[in-house]
Amino acid sequence: MSKDRSQREDYATPLRRLLIGILCLCLAATFLIWRIDNPRVERFRAQVVDRFVPNMSWAMAPVTGAINLLRDFQSYQRLSEQNRELRSELRQMRAWKEAALQLEQENARLLDLNNVRLDPRLTYITGVVMADSGSPFRQSVLLNVGARDGIQDGWATMDGIGLVGRISGTGRNTARVILLTDTAMAVPATIQPSGQTTLVTGDNSAAPILKFLENPDLVRPGDRVTTSGDGSVFPAGLLIGQVVEDPSGRLRVRLSADYERLEFLRVLRHHGTEVIRDPGALVVPDPDATIPRARPESFEHLSESSDDQ
Repeated sequence: MSKDRSQREDYATPLRRLLIGILCLCLAATFLIWRIDNPRVERFRAQVVDRFVPNMSWAMAPVTGAINLLRDFQSYQRLSEQNRELRSELRQMRAWKEAALQLEQENARLLDLNNVRLDPRLTYITGVVMADSGSPFRQSVLLNVGARDGIQDGWATMDGIGLVGRISGTGRNTARVILLTDTAMAVPATIQPSGQTTLVTGDNSAAPILKFLENPDLVRPGDRVTTSGDGSVFPAGLLIGQVVEDPSGRLRVRLSADYERLEFLRVLRHHGTEVIRDPGALVVPDPDATIPRARPESFEHLSESSDDQ
């Protein structure tokens, strides 16, 4: 038995070496064939690929299935996270909706209680933003409404939420709007709830600066900034934004208008407020129009009666 085992080992070793040599030759030939740049070899490679690759698709089926399963699992995980975020945002939106409805009802009650008369002249016309100046030194946009639509210089423009700028130059069919972020803009404003007056000035950044505050200690980040109406620059009460503090400690305004998506702008028709030249006429009416003048004869009659007494 020992003799037979030794004979098998004597045959197995050369056979193993022969197979390894043939395998190395095949690998070397395959490497050379795939590296040779020749039209005939290229056609041969194409024939080999067409012959063997489609037949080996069954071998890649488990790998392809595992990859697709992994991708589906990752997609399901992302969908689950997005669904969770959407549910959270939906709860917040419901809370905001309820708060907005309550504020709307309260505002309607207050307006009715105070018998507020809104300015009927403050109407608007909507224009489409045609182009942007694109200059870092001039912040402006171009609208497709102009003098033919009754647009005048100085009128305020809004995006539906917050103040955007004012009209500065009108043509027949177009008008240019200088944005609040431009260095040439300075808007008198009021900060609520402290009632502080300030000046919102642009500096070519996304957040204009608050200047000339009466008492900065009363102003907090998050306070609302609205137009004050001083100087008849803009109508009073237009929303500008909220107070923020930059890293250097300077107070700025985070604009409520979405400057990244300025597609439509409302141009407010504001013909100015009525100038009151006689403040006393608001309280005391004209005596000539309401109290009849006494005749001189009546005074003479009173004087005679007093003398007789």
